[in-house]
Parts: sequence; C-alpha cells; structure tokens
Amino acid sequence: MPNITINPAGLTVAATAGATVLAALTSAGQSLASKCGGNGQCGGCHVFIHEGRKSLSKIQRTENEKLDSIVGVGSKSRLACQAVLGEEDITVELLGFSSGF
Repeated sequence: MPNITINPAGLTVAATAGATVLAALTSAGQSLASKCGGNGQCGGCHVFIHEGRKSLSKIQRTENEKLDSIVGVGSKSRLACQAVLGEEDITVELLGFSSGF
C-alpha cells in the first residue's frame, strides 16, 4: 500500500495501488479541478510528481498530448487522472491553480 505525501500541505495519506493519483487525492480530501471527469481531456489535474515517478503507470499518448498543450509543464508533470499508483510511495505537488483552463 503506497503512501502519498501531498505538498505544499505536507500531508501524508495511505492509498491503494491501482488507483489513480486523482482518486487517491480526492479520497484524502484534496480538491483538484477535473472538468472532464478524469478522462485526461482537460488538463485541470496537472500535478508534479517529485518522488516515486517510476512506480506510476507509464505516460500514454493521450496524456502526453494533453501535457504538451499545458503551460508550465516539466519533466515531473503528470495528469493525476491518468497516473496509476504502483506499490511505491510518491510525493506530489498540487499546483494551486487549474493549469488546463
């Protein structure tokens, strides 16, 4: 069972392997924009994964194309609705704004 450290809040919560980062964050009471309902189309759930990136699912073409259209994307960027948790702990940074709108 992986743990997610959520920054800037500094909160650490237990999550379930196989769940998306968005689902885990929502279960932890964290609010993230997702106008598309978690389908990877809006980009509102753009986050930075600072630790544990290799444990997440690989970026698929749809996610990569959406990330390419978002301002402020870096090598640690993922869409929380598309990144599926593995077994290792991760550290995620919530950006505090809806980057895809």
